[in-house]
Amino acid sequence: MEHKAVSIRPFIGSKNFEISRSFYRDLGFQETILFHNMSLFKTEGLGFYLQDAYVRDWIDNSMVFLEVKDIDRFWNELVALNLATKYEAVKLTPVRQYDWGRECFLHDPSGILWHF
Repeated sequence: MEHKAVSIRPFIGSKNFEISRSFYRDLGFQETILFHNMSLFKTEGLGFYLQDAYVRDWIDNSMVFLEVKDIDRFWNELVALNLATKYEAVKLTPVRQYDWGRECFLHDPSGILWHF
């Protein structure tokens, strides 16, 4: 089977929809409001849907991987945003070297783990 895919967009939840919307805008994503309880967040043609829905087991097991060209530059810009100070429960983990490459981590206000 041959796919002619143009995007893939996961659906993620939020513990507090308004706080998560603000967080993702601060992180540099552009928001398109789709409904009162769902927005599309995009950057450079890639995106995800943020929902006003919270199921702890789902959120606690949600991870998103976003590959960036320059992890060191991205890390410095991420730190400069002071997201952990501005948003409760946000955690940053510095860049680490792994067998597959280098990455850093960010937990969003709901607990979703982002890999960069």
